Amino acid sequence: MANHAKKFGAIIRQATVVGIHRLPDGSFEVTTVAGDTYRAPTLILAAGGTPTKLGVPGEAEYSGFGVSYCAVCDGAFFKGHTIAVIGGGDAAVEEADYLTRYAAKVFLVHRRDELRASKLLQERLFENPKIEIVWNKKVVEVQGREQAGMKECTGLRLEDTVTGAESGLGVTGCFVFIGFRPNTDLIKEHFKHDPSGYVVTDDRMMTSIPGLFAAGDLRVQLTRQVTTAVGDATTAAIAVEKYLTERRARASV
Repeated sequence: MANHAKKFGAIIRQATVVGIHRLPDGSFEVTTVAGDTYRAPTLILAAGGTPTKLGVPGEAEYSGFGVSYCAVCDGAFFKGHTIAVIGGGDAAVEEADYLTRYAAKVFLVHRRDELRASKLLQERLFENPKIEIVWNKKVVEVQGREQAGMKECTGLRLEDTVTGAESGLGVTGCFVFIGFRPNTDLIKEHFKHDPSGYVVTDDRMMTSIPGLFAAGDLRVQLTRQVTTAVGDATTAAIAVEKYLTERRARASV
């Protein structure tokens, strides 16, 4: 894909961006961690988002080897398995229900004695015979093993949030849905966003800041998939070309 872009004149730079500023003339300045700056009349922001992690031992070690943050992406790999979903909000409840398409058994592990998900989603969850809710428990460790050079998740160590007692839960998969943060900290100016911080755009992917476009997981949308992100970026790229053409036309009048 990178080579294809280069054939059409794209210049690729690999760097960690630390800030995006809109200059008085309406153009943008991008600053990297190395202190380099890049200027452009328009900008497409596709910085994605970051799932909230459990922050417990074993989580990072078994990420991609049983620990996942995307049911649609990885659910099919757990056909016939016993798995756990961590969380109690809409995302956790909805994905737990979705994962029963593949898994033989789904444990929904929640740190409280009631869910935060909508009533409709809860009703669907309670009616699903393949789902069992584990109340008042938090994950304190993701456990696993390595055989023949392959890592695999074997279970979770849980702590009761009321009594403090510990217990084990044997699962081969752990799907974490305790939050998701769009990576919008780079934008230093005020921009329109929803209550969760996701960027609001028009149908051309332009944000409330003229010339700044957004694509992918940091944008308000129904699903967060590679296909939707690619579609966003395609729309944004075409819109950028039209935006620049219109701006040049106005400047020449």
